[in-house]
Amino acid sequence: MMEETKNPTPEEEVTEEVSTEEEVETAEAEAEEEMTKEDRKEAKKKAKADKKGDALKEKIAELEDKTMRQLAEFENFRNRTEKEKQAMFETGARSVIEKLLPVVDNFERGLATVPEEEKDTPFVDGMNKIYKQLMTELDNMGVKPIEAVGKEFDPNLHNAVMQVESEEFESGIVAQELQKGYTYRDTVVRHSMVAVVQ
Repeated sequence: MMEETKNPTPEEEVTEEVSTEEEVETAEAEAEEEMTKEDRKEAKKKAKADKKGDALKEKIAELEDKTMRQLAEFENFRNRTEKEKQAMFETGARSVIEKLLPVVDNFERGLATVPEEEKDTPFVDGMNKIYKQLMTELDNMGVKPIEAVGKEFDPNLHNAVMQVESEEFESGIVAQELQKGYTYRDTVVRHSMVAVVQ
């Protein structure tokens, strides 16, 4: 006997369609939930990466700042060291100049005592040349004699050791220089010892 194929009734078709739609919706929901989980994972990964990136940027900025500070400190150290070295050189130079000035004084005193008739002798001529060479080298170093006679008394440059009367100069003017004073690069190494008009 032959079996009859049963055609589904419209109600059964609707039920089948509904169940298929429900399955599709469920599958879509599951897929959406699965995608949402993946998206969340991706978002978490991205957030972690952003946090990591921000932390790295912060660390880089901190290290750059630290490096800049160290460079500035080193530059300050180098400038300070250069100034100290220059000051030590100046102090050393002043010390040597102060020791040479009595030698210059003795040359001047010795040459001043040479009698007029002996001034053309080779010995005196040689001593004059040595004195001029010494003075030239001091001048090249920046050592200059302080002008005193005929100038107004200046306590920054002159040391008054006596007062004198003079018809040639007014009161407060240096009339006589007893010992030459010298400056080194515009600072006084030795004050001039002078006699000032009353």
